[in-house]
Amino acid sequence: MFRRLFDAAASAAGLVVLSPLFALLAIWIKLDSPGPVFYRAERVGKDGRLFHMLKFRSMVRGAAEMGPGLTARGDPRVTRAGRVLRRTKLDELPQLINVLRGEMSLVGPRPEDPRYVALYSREQRRILSVRPGMTSLASLKYRDEEDLLWNDDVDDLYSRFLMPRKLEIDLAYVDTRTVWSDFKVLAMTIAALFRPGR
Repeated sequence: MFRRLFDAAASAAGLVVLSPLFALLAIWIKLDSPGPVFYRAERVGKDGRLFHMLKFRSMVRGAAEMGPGLTARGDPRVTRAGRVLRRTKLDELPQLINVLRGEMSLVGPRPEDPRYVALYSREQRRILSVRPGMTSLASLKYRDEEDLLWNDDVDDLYSRFLMPRKLEIDLAYVDTRTVWSDFKVLAMTIAALFRPGR
């Protein structure tokens, strides 16, 4: 209950404080390339419920029909503004709306695409017992995930190599998480934002 109250209060405050930045980013995205400001990605949430995770659009309109569901290093579908948004993780800020709605938490396993959740083992599906989050230990460890997806079959590389490792980290965290460990992950995330990117 405390975690949910904190999530709601912090996301509401964040949306108010960051509203001028949201407006500036929205204008930049619209000027940079045609298409909507937000991208709505279908994801699997707590207890297997589907929801639409919000992000600032960082790719060209219709990108989903032009290539794989994952974004690899040097993906030509990423816009000029999108390269900056993705490198700085500013594209993730609209997920504060998902947190306010109760679909996500500030800290928790990153929500996954249904096509990859379908590949989960029985043990891995335990990850769906908690709300997905905006940040996690696994997302911090694999912050530059796009650089690791380098070969022609990014879906295979992700599902066989990256996804199991991320799930292992997240499952261990879920089994031992506390409110204080969530605060620690939030502090680590803030610190990571100020480290030089790739």
